[in-house]
Amino acid sequence: MSDIDSGADRVRIGLVSISDRASSGVYEDKGIPALQDWLRRALRNPIDWETRLIPDEQPGISACLRELVDSAGCHLVLTTGGTGPAPRDVTPEATLAVADKEMPGFGEQMRQISLRFVPTAILSRQVAVIRGQALIINLPGQPKSIAETLQGLPEQGVHGIFAAVPYCIDLIGGPYLETDDAVCKAFRPKSAVRPPRAAT
Repeated sequence: MSDIDSGADRVRIGLVSISDRASSGVYEDKGIPALQDWLRRALRNPIDWETRLIPDEQPGISACLRELVDSAGCHLVLTTGGTGPAPRDVTPEATLAVADKEMPGFGEQMRQISLRFVPTAILSRQVAVIRGQALIINLPGQPKSIAETLQGLPEQGVHGIFAAVPYCIDLIGGPYLETDDAVCKAFRPKSAVRPPRAAT
């Protein structure tokens, strides 16, 4: 389970899978299970999950993101799906509509990682934003791509985006996220690293 380290801060994470077909039951959603699997391995914090499976409707996506941050109190919200150029791919627009600040580096790095595999990665439009004290990140739709963008390609010296997530959440007033270095080593300036707790 996620609470490997019972002394770590508890974190509330929202996971949103955006798909007309999955939300209507045409096929099984694989995005949320893939995200939960990776995050359980990567984080040492106890996690409270808020999961949503919704269609590609811009007002509904924005409303869902607002609810997860403003009402459910999520510190981190990850979406999957709806970031391409097709007419019904509106996740980035819906995300930007609820933003206090845009964090363009996340999208830039995700595309750089994906371009190592497919030239069509330049068609992806993922964005990341701050809303209140929460970080919202759009991720790709495929489970393999989700893991690659979060974890990076360490054997090629390519950083995944999640290495920057804990410090970003520190800076906006969220809980202190602790990662399993074997999965994803979080980067913080030395001044922001908490000293190890004494074993009990």
